[in-house]
Amino acid sequence: MSKTATLQIDGKKYDFPIIKGTENELGIDIKALRGGTGGVITIDPGYKNTGSCESAITYLDGEEGILRYRGYSIEDLAEKADFLETAYLLIFGELPTTEQLQKFDKDIKAESHVDEEMKKILDGFPKSAHPMGVLSSLTSALIAFNPESVDVDSEEAMYEAIVMLMGKFPVLVSWALRKKQGYALDYGDDSLGYVENITKMMFKRPNQQYVKNQIVVDALDKLLILHADHEQNCSTSTVRIVGSSHAGLFASISAGISALWGPLHGGANQAVIEMLEAIKADGGDTAKYINKAKDKEDPFRLMGFGHRVYKNFDPRAKIIKVAAEEILADLDMEDPVLDIAKGLAEVALKDEYFVKRKLYPNVDFYSGIIYRALGIPTEMFTVMFAMGRLPGWIAQWREMRLRKEPIGRPRQIYIGENHREFKTVEKR
Repeated sequence: MSKTATLQIDGKKYDFPIIKGTENELGIDIKALRGGTGGVITIDPGYKNTGSCESAITYLDGEEGILRYRGYSIEDLAEKADFLETAYLLIFGELPTTEQLQKFDKDIKAESHVDEEMKKILDGFPKSAHPMGVLSSLTSALIAFNPESVDVDSEEAMYEAIVMLMGKFPVLVSWALRKKQGYALDYGDDSLGYVENITKMMFKRPNQQYVKNQIVVDALDKLLILHADHEQNCSTSTVRIVGSSHAGLFASISAGISALWGPLHGGANQAVIEMLEAIKADGGDTAKYINKAKDKEDPFRLMGFGHRVYKNFDPRAKIIKVAAEEILADLDMEDPVLDIAKGLAEVALKDEYFVKRKLYPNVDFYSGIIYRALGIPTEMFTVMFAMGRLPGWIAQWREMRLRKEPIGRPRQIYIGENHREFKTVEKR
């Protein structure tokens, strides 16, 4: 017998089916609520208790610290797969065979050229423009150069759109950085792997030979994997709801980039470094700021500690902590800001106040440290997040379109004025 939930309104009872996911998650199916009750809706600001869809892409259990893509643990993927394999898995549902991976890589490289006229759009931005704004605009501008809508009933057309975006997006990411730095634009090198090519396009100086640092490439590869998808977060939900209007892939991803920009979402790793810079400017006293964080009356917040979803620990942070330590050891950097970061992390992992509240350093904390160590400007941190999240956004958009989900249209409870008589201006 299937389970139901009963809602009682004014003495009348209404039954609604309970849906059970493959990981035993339960959800009350209320799609018939408004029609069956004569207009009653639920209200859930921020949608914290509302499922917007059924999805087979990512499983997340915040209480247990579990993150899986298509059933594979994030720990296994970060250790055994590379970013391109992970992207294929997220988008198409299975890890690729050697032949599939080689074809995916070849097809992406074939679509990696960005039209020269895109440079004119980039030239319109001042160097002071935030790279996220530049990236969102350039991604949206791809529509002008590829105006045909994606035929979602054609696997071939969907695949072509996917490899086109996977090929061009790293170029746009590198252009956003090089515009900021005043460097000549780079188109990359088809002989390199996907992530190594990203590092080359970003870090090659005009007057120097590019030299690969495998530790840097591996750390970036892991970071991109860890950021590749995270269930129905703000930017992913944005991609799905924009796509639900049958907006194209490029427009939907551009909207997701804008959603990611906020400091409560993708901008969190930038906020970490800005906090560390502020502590340094105030003398670098970590004990002072640890005490401020403990003081309920003090508005100061430690950025990059704890997580609104993970109530125990962030499994991604455990993985990237090791990569951060390797990067710092390899580069042998002297940076007081990074020293402050290490000091805060050591205290938080041992101090009873933080341990009891499970306020551990999260993935944003360590990714901010890595990006700074690599010499990536703070304003670019969220752009790097977007680079990692790209395959997840694509996968979510593709799934939503293939499932033929209806257009997103949330309801509301109106709390404004009742009907009022209009008065002409002289009588107001």
